[in-house]
This record gives sequence, C-alpha cells and structure tokens, in this order.
Amino acid sequence: METQETAKKTKHAKINYALVGRIMRRHWLHLVVSVIALVAAVAFAYIVPMITSFTVDYVIGTEPSNLPNGVMHLIEGWGGRDFLRKNLWIPAIALVLFTGLNGVATFFRRRHVAIASEGMAETLRNMLYEHLQKVPYDYHKHVSTGDLIQRCTSDVDTIRRFIANQLLEIVRTVSMVTIAAVIMFSVNVKMSLVSMMLLPILLCASFVYFRKVRDQFALSDEAEGRLSATLQENLAGVRVVRAFGQQRDEVEKFTACNADYRDKTFRLSKLMGIYWGASDGVGYTQIALTLFFGIVYVVKGEFTLGNLLMFTSYVGMLTWPVRQLGRILSDLGKATVSLGRIDEILSVPAESEPGEALCPEIRGAVEFKDVCFGYDTYDDVLKKISFRAEPGQTVAILGSTGSGKTSLVQLLQRLYCVTAGSITVDGVNINDILGAHLRSNIGIVLQEPFLYSRTIMENIRIVRPDALEEEVHAAARIASVHDVIESFEKGYDTVVGERGVTLSGGQKQRVAIARMLMQNAPILIFDDSMSAVDTETDAAIRAALRTRREHTTTFIISHRITTLMEADNILVLEHGELVQQGTHEELLKQDGLYRRIAQIQNALEDELRSEEGGEA
Repeated sequence: METQETAKKTKHAKINYALVGRIMRRHWLHLVVSVIALVAAVAFAYIVPMITSFTVDYVIGTEPSNLPNGVMHLIEGWGGRDFLRKNLWIPAIALVLFTGLNGVATFFRRRHVAIASEGMAETLRNMLYEHLQKVPYDYHKHVSTGDLIQRCTSDVDTIRRFIANQLLEIVRTVSMVTIAAVIMFSVNVKMSLVSMMLLPILLCASFVYFRKVRDQFALSDEAEGRLSATLQENLAGVRVVRAFGQQRDEVEKFTACNADYRDKTFRLSKLMGIYWGASDGVGYTQIALTLFFGIVYVVKGEFTLGNLLMFTSYVGMLTWPVRQLGRILSDLGKATVSLGRIDEILSVPAESEPGEALCPEIRGAVEFKDVCFGYDTYDDVLKKISFRAEPGQTVAILGSTGSGKTSLVQLLQRLYCVTAGSITVDGVNINDILGAHLRSNIGIVLQEPFLYSRTIMENIRIVRPDALEEEVHAAARIASVHDVIESFEKGYDTVVGERGVTLSGGQKQRVAIARMLMQNAPILIFDDSMSAVDTETDAAIRAALRTRREHTTTFIISHRITTLMEADNILVLEHGELVQQGTHEELLKQDGLYRRIAQIQNALEDELRSEEGGEA
C-alpha cells in the first residue's frame, strides 16, 4: 500500500518552477559561465582526435585532410604538408594546447557550477529555516522534527549534488552527441551509422531505468526520513527511555526502521548495478563493433587509419555521456522528489497578522470577554471565558488535566486565535497587535522548559545578549538559582547538555524563570513552572517576584494551593468552562473544585506533619 501510494505521488509530482526561479535568481550568471565553459571544453575535446587523425593521414601519410577549408587555407599558407613534416612539433604542440584549453575550460565549468550549487543550497537552507520561523505554531505540533531535519539537510543536499554533478551533464550530453554527429557524418556516413548503431538501445535503456528507479528513490528517501525521526526522538527522549527501561524496545524499533531503509536502498542499488553493468556491456560492444568494421574498411581502402583513430575516440567519448543519461534522469527524479518535499514546507502559509499589526505600549491590563476556542468545533476547548486582570495583579489558574489552562495562556500569546469572543491588552484587541510585539511583551516559563546546549550565562541572557552580568545574577537570585549555579565548578560558564539534561528538573525551571525575568515583560506567565521545585523554593521565588512586581501582570498555572492562595484572582476551569473565580478566601467559602483540592492538600500536609512528629 505504501509503495503504491508513494509511487503514485512521485509519478504525479510536478516541479514548482517559481521555486526553482527563486533558488536560481542570485546564481544564474555562474550557471551561464559554466554552460559556456562546458561547450568550449566539449569543442576542445573533439578537436584533439581531429588533430591526431589529421597528423596520421595528412602529415605522416598521403591522405587528404578532413579539416575545415578555412583551417587548410591557413596551413597551406605556412607551407602545407611538407612544412608540417619538417616541423612535427607543431601538431604535438597543437595537441598539448587544445588538451590544456580543455583542462582550463573544465576548471572554469566545475568552479562556477560549484559556486552556483553551493550558493543555491545555502539559499534553500536559509529559505527553509526562515520560513519555519514564520509558520503557525500549530504546524510544528503536527510534524516530525526528524523529518523536517531530513528535508532541510538530506533533501537540500540531493538538489545540490544534482546541480553540481548532473545539471550540466544534460547540456554536455546534448553537445557531445550533436558535435560528434556533425563531424562523423561529414567524414563517412556508413561508418558513422556503424559507430552509433547501439546508442539508441543505450538511450532507450536510460529512460526505462529512469522510470524504474524514480519511485524507488522516493521510497528510499522516505525510509531515511523515518530513520532520522526515530533516531531524533530516541536521543531527545533518552531520559524517558532509561527511566522506563525501554532500551530494548527502542533498539528493536530503530532496527526495524534501519532494516526497512537498508532493503529499499538495496533494491535501489540493485537497479543501479543492473543498469551500469548492462550499459557497460553495450558501450564496450559498440567500441568493438567500431574497431571491427573500421579495420575492415581500412583494409578495403574505404577508410583511413587516422579517421579510424578519430572515430574510435569519438565512440568512447559518446558512450559515457549517453549511458550517463540514465543516471542524470534518475538523479533528476530524486531531485524532483526532494524539491517536492521541500516545496511542501515552503507552501505552508506563514503566520499572518489577523488585524492591523499595531505596536501599542503594553502596560498589562488583560481582559477575556466571552472567549471560545476549539480545534474541531469552535468551543470544544474553552467556552465563554470572561475575566479581567489589572496591571500589577496576579491571576492564578487551577483545573484538572485537559481543562484548557495551557490553551488559555496560549491564546493570550496568540499562538492560536480565538474562535469566538475577544482578548484585549490595554484595551487593544490582540488580533490588532503585531505578533512579535505582543510576544516580546509576554514572558513565559513552560512546565517543561527548553534550554540550549550552551553555558548557563548564555541561556539566561539569550533574550538580551547585551545584558550585564550583574543583571543576570539579579534575575538568578529572584529565581532562587544563583547559589546553585555558583556551586558548580565553572559557575555561570557551565555548559548545560542538550535540552538542559545536565541540570535537574527544578534547576532547569529556575534557569528558565531567570531567563524570562531578563525579558522585563509587563505580562508574565508561569505555566505550571514551579512543579519541579519544593514548596520552600516555590515560596522564595514568589516572595522575590512580589518585591519587583509593581505593574507586572502575572498568570500562574499550578495545582498547589499554597502557590495560588496569594493571587488577586483565582480562575477554576472544568471541561473548558470557568466554573469559579475569586480570591482564596472567597473560593474556600464556596462548594466546588477549589475547596475540595484545598481540603485534600491540607489533609496530606497534616498527615505528613504528624508522621514527622511521631518519628521525632
């Protein structure tokens, strides 16, 4: 089923010529120079056998010349055959000269096509990376990171290799066949037909090979993408794998993907081996036929020895580009598949501004008015949420898993747009605020913070690279992580591992809090970001935040009543509905989820205290 669907998709894949134009726009001049140099190299390559034939037949022998009349007039003006016989170094110099010119032209061809291919690959990578920064947040939640990496690296490299190695080979093949046919048929039609009699077979075999190998290339490419995705997921989730003892299962999963990639690539290599072996046989058979009939015609006096040498050279020069046509076509098919996979990314619409894209001053007054949101229907996640937060206030959010807590703060950042109702910041609808401006004024710490594989200092001031060390230390103190960092051997110069694996969960969260505080945003969001720290550290962080809160509006998502109780307004969500809101004291007086959770947590704390007292 997979093979049929992939083959069908590949068969009907179309090249996006607008994308090709965008890639080539800055590098077309190098390609033009490469084409000119290529044609010159082909011409010089064909001149060398002509000089050899001319020397054997005309200079050394007594046969008439096969050079153009204009060239012969020039030679006759020098003294003709007798002059050249006395100065045999002249044909030798001519051979060296044109061979050298061929080398120079080949150098310029390869140099400029290398510049063009590397430049296009750079352009394509930049386009992909820049576009991935602009696509909606929801896109990244539904695609495989490993597959994206494979498309941005392996697929780009496939296109680069095609441009560098095969694109000009098309021009070279056409040029060589055309020039050879003109020269050979002008010398001897019958011998030309003999020398090219198997080339149509080789040409047809190239097209058959292309059709066979094209779909297999697509299958191999997709298998490589699955292998990359599996490897990326395993390395990213190494802690989970070790924690649950899933190493064997992960090895089996990777082995299965690896075997699938091996099998598909082996079938591809098998097809390539059959084609190259068969085409070698056809090519050498063509050379043998040319030699056989050429010798017969020379013995009969119908052909000269010099022309036989020239034709034999030409057949050898023709066989390679014609058999290479199959590889050109197959690489073209693979490059087309890769270009299509890249185009799928670039075709994803960039995140658009739904409103006027204003950049107002943001002080932190936030209002939700009858907000609804959903993925499938307009209110399956949040239903008619209404509340207001003034600058300097703290809003706490409590709710069971799946009640819509994280979705609510994501709407505030406009990672998603509301499906009904409105959200305003300082009286301006967030749809009318420029997305980058809105998010730069909202600091957020996630439950699972992401840290870069850099030093702690670089991680904290990544939002403000020019921040002073004293400012970084101050933010770390508020996050109750300064003393921890100082206890490390290299202090703030300690390099954390990928995703911060060098640090504990609580240390990562506190470093992320310090990083967010460096933003100096008027709106702060803590998305259950105190969950990995103990209650004492939690209280210390909140106390430090209160000293610098002033006009900062803070949203805290948490399941700890001790974390929520000091908030100015507590929102209680159930199944996407706002079922309660008020202060800690007000909610304790109401029968509902908040009081039940508070009673349970108080009972657990009393039990723990009694157990500690008994042990004492």
